[in-house]
Amino acid sequence: MQVSVETTQGLERRISISVPAEKVDVEVKNRLRQIAKTQRINGFRPGKVPPSVIQKRYGKAVRDEVAGDIMQRNFVEAIMAEKINPAGRPTFTAKSNEDGKALEFDATFEVYPEVELKDLEKIAVERPAVEVTDKDIDEMFVTLQNQHKTWKENKRKTKKGDKLTIDFLGRVDGEEFEGGKAEAFELELGSGRMIPGFEKEITGMKVDEEKTITVTFPDDYHAENLKGKDAEFDIKVHKTEGPVLPEIDEEFAKLFGIEEGGIEALRDEVSKNMARELTQAVKAKVKEQVIEGLLESHELDLPSALVAQEVDVLRQQALQRFGGQMDPKNLPELPADMFEEQAKRRVKVGLLLGEVIKVNELKVDEAKVTELIESAASAYEDPAEVIEYYKSNQEMNQQMQNVALEEQAVDVLVASAKVKDKKASFKDVMNPEAK
Repeated sequence: MQVSVETTQGLERRISISVPAEKVDVEVKNRLRQIAKTQRINGFRPGKVPPSVIQKRYGKAVRDEVAGDIMQRNFVEAIMAEKINPAGRPTFTAKSNEDGKALEFDATFEVYPEVELKDLEKIAVERPAVEVTDKDIDEMFVTLQNQHKTWKENKRKTKKGDKLTIDFLGRVDGEEFEGGKAEAFELELGSGRMIPGFEKEITGMKVDEEKTITVTFPDDYHAENLKGKDAEFDIKVHKTEGPVLPEIDEEFAKLFGIEEGGIEALRDEVSKNMARELTQAVKAKVKEQVIEGLLESHELDLPSALVAQEVDVLRQQALQRFGGQMDPKNLPELPADMFEEQAKRRVKVGLLLGEVIKVNELKVDEAKVTELIESAASAYEDPAEVIEYYKSNQEMNQQMQNVALEEQAVDVLVASAKVKDKKASFKDVMNPEAK
């Protein structure tokens, strides 16, 4: 086998390989003999078909099949000999594939880029310095109360937090528009379900009251024909209800599976859950900053094959999220450009973290894997059952090992970075959008 390697452009490489004719011809003849033993052809007994007939009928197809196998095998041998690490599958082009002649072909493929880590010490990280306070727990209890609130009908003027049952009819430029009409529509004031201004305009209305309001559709509204347009809505209120929060007592604690210890036990459980979620959120914020700093300080050529693979993964994930129970065959083909930027980012992050792992010779820390599994399991009613599931399921365990190794790489980066602790509140970390 003769091999030559050349760089075509960027990360693309082309290997030209020549395989001696005798090696190819012998394999073709052997495969034709096997076919001759089993083929039934009119006028000949099984196994007695002349080689010339077999050659005429199956020769070309068999040679092409053999050539494909030989190209694949010799490509693997060539990249191992040349110490080349391809990114994605090669494209084979046969230049010569005839009886009695050497099989000559090209294999075109991409390689992984060379990654040189630099300026890791310049990555800046602001790590939230935060803990769960009694006030945070009190506010969480209010949230829990709201999650279990009931409604009581009233006749007063409505205010934020009330629920209205209304009819509405919308018009733009004097004409009704699609989706602008509803009857017996339930709306909680302050929920933000409607376009800006709608809920504010109907706050204060009472049962049986009618009113026409004017609001403006946002410039980024999803319906092109309504973007930035003024709209009139005729409103009629049929029913108003105010929220009724449950008492914080032993019965309230039982709603969350606390059978003994009452509110104090529930408070301890809520505090543990909040602390666990806070720890994960702080870790995520630090990781996000480290990854962002890593991306900003490194430029890489990305193999298009890896980007395409990642696009496919993202596309499938999107179909699973939005497809529900629908048959995937009935779902639209989502265009690649929807996912390209995200795919490029994920490939680049993977390559950079892979180099961190390689340079630092990181191995999976089983203690960290156990810690991650136990942390994930603690959110469930029976943590022991979840832990056992992870241990017995090879795929799930492998996923957690990958997460652990990635976290170990991030830890190495954090150790090199300029980390500054910044005082923050629970709300700042857990709900930055509200801030």
